[in-house]
Order: sequence, then structure tokens, then C-alpha cells
Amino acid sequence: MGKDARTIEALLKENRSFPPPPAFAAAANARDNDLYREGESTEEFWGREAARLHWFRRWDRVLEWDYPLAWWFNGGTLNASYNCLDRHVETWRRNKAAIIWEGEPGDAVVLTYRDLYREVNKFAAVLRSLGVKRDDRVAIYLPMIPELPIAMLACARIGAVHNVVFGGFSAAALRDRINDIGAKILITADGGFRKGRIVGLKESADTALDGAPSIELVIVAKRTGERVNMHPGRDLWWHELMAAAPLYTPPEHMEAEDPLFILHTSGTTGKPKGVVHTTGGYLVGTATTSHTPMRPETEPPGNPGGFYARLTKRPLRCSMKLQRLGFSF
Repeated sequence: MGKDARTIEALLKENRSFPPPPAFAAAANARDNDLYREGESTEEFWGREAARLHWFRRWDRVLEWDYPLAWWFNGGTLNASYNCLDRHVETWRRNKAAIIWEGEPGDAVVLTYRDLYREVNKFAAVLRSLGVKRDDRVAIYLPMIPELPIAMLACARIGAVHNVVFGGFSAAALRDRINDIGAKILITADGGFRKGRIVGLKESADTALDGAPSIELVIVAKRTGERVNMHPGRDLWWHELMAAAPLYTPPEHMEAEDPLFILHTSGTTGKPKGVVHTTGGYLVGTATTSHTPMRPETEPPGNPGGFYARLTKRPLRCSMKLQRLGFSF
């Protein structure tokens, strides 16, 4: 064995532990190993965790297992948007910050739960008016702006399956993902700011759509104010659609195993794989992950990055800080 191999093998052996600060540990919901012992009773544990969410209809059974297939919360119906918004706007939390957004140029927006509820309902109505229905696929190619979580939650509200494509990906990468899921609508922006320069998202989207026949309409959010080509009959401005949109859209009652979103692997070693995340299992799992280490009422606003994980803190009434940061290596 060479010296380098021995070095790598030695680095793989890690026995150190890094305990959390005492103040953080004291405020956590899980403070010892009891959680692991409780988790050994699979159905009892996950049934308890699922009960934190709002269900239009309670499940018949927590888990049905027929290897290699598993069905979670069969018979149960719920809605991700309702869990993130509706049940909180009915309480004092309506005036609590849901999203604290800061753009790269220094512009900032704070959306309360009531603000976010209004915008999500309006955009859900926009999507429905454009013919988007339950189980349709919607591709989202946006910078890190408030319209991103609004679009995601609006899709969830009407039962459309969303697929977020990183705004730094090329036109070819966007095209591949659109074609893989058969997206009907593309939501993008005129551009975005990244490390001091403007990234032309609309230009990349136009190039991608040359080979993406499933796309019927493109919704464009105005972020940079740069002039872009708007194709008549296909491209629509976000702000114009929202101007006259209704203030309420009833949430779809989704089966627990209905798809919520599709997220692709990076594709660095081959063709990207689209991973389907279902509504019930995803919400329960991420809500548990957020609930275990902290008490939401005392949680700080959060840190940038890991957007999907923090979006699902909405069921647990936490604030989310959304920033656009660029890193050079």
C-alpha cells in the first residue's frame, strides 16, 4: 500500500465528537438518545410525527411494505401549501415574518405569513387560469428571489408537480430536465445577479426551449430590468398576470403518495436522474428534521443555502432567510 493510500485510510477513521453549545442543546426538542429508541417502533414513531401536520383525511395505515415498495400514510390526504400557510394565517403568526429576503445588490423584502399566503394564492390562481391542473409538470428556472418559493407553494396548492432547476445551469441542462419531466409551463426571470454580474436567464431559457416541445407557456419575473425577447403568444410577464389575480385559490386534497416535486441529480457522471418526492412522506420527514433540533418559536431566522430544507420549516412556523450569495473557489 502506498503512502497516499495509507494517509487516506487514516483520514477515514474519525472518532471525535462535536457536542452542540449548551444553550442550543437546552432548547432542543430531542436532548438524548431516546429518539433513536422510539424510532425502532416505525409506525408508532412516524404516526406521531405525522400528527403534527394538518390532514384533510387521516391515513388508514402509517406504512405498507411490500419489498421493494413502500407506501406511507395510505388513505391520508393533505396539502403542502395549506400546511405551510393556511393554518398559520388563522393565528397570531399571520404577522410573523415568513420570508426575509436580501438580494445581491442590497435590496430587501420581508413577507409575513399573510403576505406570502396572499401571493401564493394569487399565483396559484394564475397557474389555474393558464390551464395548469393537478399532476401537470411545471419547471422553475429562477434566481434566488421571493418568486421562487411563491411558485413552488402555488404549484403544491393546485397539485401541480414542480421541478426546480438551478439558475446557474446551462440552456442544455435546462432543456434536458424539461424534456425528462414533460413540463407544460416554464417559470423564469429576465435575469439574475450573481457575483456582481447579470446572468441572462431568459436568454438561456429561449435557447433551451428550441428543443423542448412540451412547453406551452413561459412566465417571466422581472428581476434585473434588462430588455429581453418576449415571444408573442408564449411569454407572459409575472407582474401583469398577478395584477388581477383572485386572492384565494382552494387547496387540492392530495393523496399522501401523490408527487410533490421532482429534483434531479447533478448529472456530473451521467444523465441526470429525476427523483420524485411524495407529498406526505416528504412533509413529515422534513418537518421532523426541523422539529428535532430546535423549538420553532425560539428559532433564529436561519442561514442561506439548503433552500428545500428550510422551505419545509413553514409547516413548523419558522422564518426563512433567503439570500443570493455567490462563492468562488
